[in-house]
Amino acid sequence: MNIQLTADSTCDLGQYAAERNVVQMPLSVILGENSFRDGVDITPQDIFDFVGKTGTLPKTAAPSTQDYLDFFAPFVEAGKTVIHFNISSRSSSSYFYAAEAAKEFGGKVFVVDTKALSSGQGLLVMKASDLIKEGKGAEEVVGIVNSLRPLVNTSFIPDRLDYLYKGGRCSRMQMYGANLLSIHPLIEMDDGQLVPGKKYRGSMQKCISGYIDDLAAKYPAYDDTRCFITHSTADPELVAFAKEKVSERFSFKQISETVAGSVITGHCGRNTLGVLFIAK
Repeated sequence: MNIQLTADSTCDLGQYAAERNVVQMPLSVILGENSFRDGVDITPQDIFDFVGKTGTLPKTAAPSTQDYLDFFAPFVEAGKTVIHFNISSRSSSSYFYAAEAAKEFGGKVFVVDTKALSSGQGLLVMKASDLIKEGKGAEEVVGIVNSLRPLVNTSFIPDRLDYLYKGGRCSRMQMYGANLLSIHPLIEMDDGQLVPGKKYRGSMQKCISGYIDDLAAKYPAYDDTRCFITHSTADPELVAFAKEKVSERFSFKQISETVAGSVITGHCGRNTLGVLFIAK
């Protein structure tokens, strides 16, 4: 079976999307009166510049049903079966629009609500690619990746809470208190929705160290195929430290670094870092 993998641009796969021939559907990022396509004509630095200048976060928008119809059609017309991976339906309406569009293709387009975002979404895309290489068909691939959704660890530690405050995810008091006391809360996906977790205190390196230790304790069994260290333009020293720490505490065959795109960056701010993988 000729299968084409596609994904919303929020999968944050970087170079790995091209290596696996994963075609991405850009979500829109709106800066003032101007709309841009995530991963196409806007960069995270544009987000930082806009927020620094205006004090407000960018808005984001999902592709429409017609956008998805136009996106899927060339693949189906070329005789391919499409498996598309959406950002969590609890974070965006893109899944519903994609699923509606898929109905028009007579079973040739499968749509997966990853219940994740960033490289948590990307992990399921990569797993699907692995399964296709093993010779599995589209329906079997979709069944397997859907069963893995609850096992994907999607979590991260933000450096500051400014962006979360501007996005309505924490109060002004929480933001000031956290920034003053160097508190960095864990943010993680729970059934497709971002929720706050443990609060770490100290420098980002100290917090990342504690975060990785806690992940190792929480997930003694995991898929050792790969792990993503995904960050929003984090300090190189912090990324290097996280890689070394993950290597010490886990036995992943591949530890890959990816940089969050403009949609994800617009919600978490600079220097946010997460360690993402599939548990068992």
